[in-house]
Amino acid sequence: MTEHTTEQPAGYATSQNPEADFHDNRRQVLYWRLLARLFDHEEQASLESASLAVVDDIGLPSALLDPQASVDSIVQRHPELAAEFDGLMAPEPDDEGACGRAAEVRRAALVSKVLLNVFASGSGTVTAGQLARWQSDAGWLERALGCKPGELRGGRAGGGAGRGAAGPGVGPTVTGGPGTKHDLGRLISTIGPELGAIEADLVKRMHLREVLADPKLAAQLTPSMSLIEQLLRDKNNLSGVALANAKALIRRFVDEVAEVLRTQVEKATVGALDRSVPPKRVFRNLDLDRTIWKNLTNWSPEEERLYVDRLYYRHTTRRTTPQRLIVVVDQSGSMVDSMVNCTILASIFAGLPKVDVHLIAYDTRAIDLTPWVNDPFEALLRTNLGGGNDGPVAMAMARPKITDPKDTVMVWISDFYEFDRSQPLFEGIEAVHRSGVKFIPVGSVTSSGRQEVNPWFRERFKALGTPVLSGHIRKLVHELKTFLA
Repeated sequence: MTEHTTEQPAGYATSQNPEADFHDNRRQVLYWRLLARLFDHEEQASLESASLAVVDDIGLPSALLDPQASVDSIVQRHPELAAEFDGLMAPEPDDEGACGRAAEVRRAALVSKVLLNVFASGSGTVTAGQLARWQSDAGWLERALGCKPGELRGGRAGGGAGRGAAGPGVGPTVTGGPGTKHDLGRLISTIGPELGAIEADLVKRMHLREVLADPKLAAQLTPSMSLIEQLLRDKNNLSGVALANAKALIRRFVDEVAEVLRTQVEKATVGALDRSVPPKRVFRNLDLDRTIWKNLTNWSPEEERLYVDRLYYRHTTRRTTPQRLIVVVDQSGSMVDSMVNCTILASIFAGLPKVDVHLIAYDTRAIDLTPWVNDPFEALLRTNLGGGNDGPVAMAMARPKITDPKDTVMVWISDFYEFDRSQPLFEGIEAVHRSGVKFIPVGSVTSSGRQEVNPWFRERFKALGTPVLSGHIRKLVHELKTFLA
């Protein structure tokens, strides 16, 4: 074995297994460099040289240590590494052997690259190319954690990471044995918001208006929730080419999210069987098993023949009673993600047969977006993100829309932090609920599931028998499908 004389940082333990110590020390070099880079912008020469010696020795490209090199660029030059990033950080069985320890050194080098590229986001002005590179690297982090593209960032599904290496639409599979799915849920709720915050900071540091005014630079932008938020906030200050590029990005994002949500809705949108309607007596509806069972008393042992007195048919008619869905969305600054998701979701349910959907957005004023409910892009362009919360104003607009309470569901999405008018809003909600309306309070509607709700409202909703729904959008989809079935 080649002897290494690279000086190691202090703090290394020794054991009765020199080879194991050797691999452990090299792994610690890489992780010490990771921590140094994350918390101190000054380069530590000894750590850099030691890490370079380790990376070269284990046969990995030195570009892994280049902070300017994206994971995409490394994978393009070394395509064999693409598979190593998939599930790289998912839980793995412990392996105490020398081979396992050597593999951990290699893993440490790859993990360090992904984490540094995502979490060491620097400072100063950000270009469109830098934002695109960060989004791609964030996609590689999602792959490394065993998540679907876009899952951690709580935006769209189907983001960048490694399209050149793995091909469009190829997502990672979760590895690592029992407990991994549970761990993923925890990761999405903890790391996801942090990634969203980093991305939002990068977007704010861009000269976004100048980027949008240049078609070549605008083409480098990948739509995300953070970017869409900035575009919606700034749309009234844009014109000409910049406004056209902003609209194109918003529509692209809306279409991508809508595709995912439509799939979730279509999985179980069929209504319950209506047994009050006689089944249609055609051959394709014939229930052969039931027909045989019901006519077994007519079996003739002598002739070995079954005589059928009556044919039985399957019920296929579904209940299609018209339902009214009223969606009220808080469009204040803290609810941007919910506004985008719910506008799209309302348009999808509006496309279902026999579902009458109404959409209201509010801050200190309320706006009826129902005329544009079938086009979420146009609806979003008419929102005015920001401001405070005045729920009673929205309730005053929503209540006249209730014609048959028992045939109506009202979804209210907000953090319920009101302008000192908590009691009037709750009294209005309580009256709506007691009238027979199915009332569903939702803390937020995000892909990550993160939510924050005014404790005063949370306790009263619980006492009312309508607890605040979990913030994950899949929960809301399930609740609505259950009511409309």
